[in-house]
Amino acid sequence: MDVEQVRRFALSLPGTSEQPHHDRSSFRVGKGIFVTVPPDEQHVHVLVAEEDVRAAVAEHPEEFEELWWGKRLSGVRVRLADAPADLVLELVEEAWRRKAPEHLHRHPGAPDG
Repeated sequence: MDVEQVRRFALSLPGTSEQPHHDRSSFRVGKGIFVTVPPDEQHVHVLVAEEDVRAAVAEHPEEFEELWWGKRLSGVRVRLADAPADLVLELVEEAWRRKAPEHLHRHPGAPDG
């Protein structure tokens, strides 16, 4: 798995754009960021719910780690080289769903849409 695969998948989701965010790239739906790419492009930060973070870290502790924003667990940091692609893309899709407005969930190009 690499950052280009994540980029292609994220941009295939309805309403998604790629924009700079400080020193990194971000994928957004509307104004909501759901994935960021640090400058090393060896990792991605996927902004999913706590239960998704805990499950990914428990299942694959070498590839996934908790991502904290201050005192808040905000997502999962993924080491792309060894992470299972299907799980990474599943988490990216879930992060998109959390940020996307409801009308995009029903869009013909939406996952399960």
